Amino acid sequence: MKIQESGENYLETILILQKRNGIARSVDIANELNFSRASVSRAMSLLKELGHIEIGNINQIVLTDTGREIAEKIYEKHCILKDFLTTIGVDKEIASEDACKMEHIISEQTFDCLKTLLDKLKKG
Repeated sequence: MKIQESGENYLETILILQKRNGIARSVDIANELNFSRASVSRAMSLLKELGHIEIGNINQIVLTDTGREIAEKIYEKHCILKDFLTTIGVDKEIASEDACKMEHIISEQTFDCLKTLLDKLKKG
């Protein structure tokens, strides 16, 4: 079952918070995304049902293997897309915003070609 864009965003946010803080909690996710705690709670329930997260013994959100795989793939796309856009002259903030939108709709083929082009651009 394909996960929706909002689910991908939540998983990516959990990964980013874990990298930054060592832990992700619902309140941290709500603050990071500027969402209500109720919205985050509902989303966490759905992600748990799908098997993408587990709730730890101190209420931290833990990515399962499948959740981590999705989160890392989305995060990689975001980073590469942002890097590509800034390389071609787009402002960093705009590049980050555009990358957030693009990361969910770009095909694997297009993404792979873009990564190859970015490597060539950086090597000169």
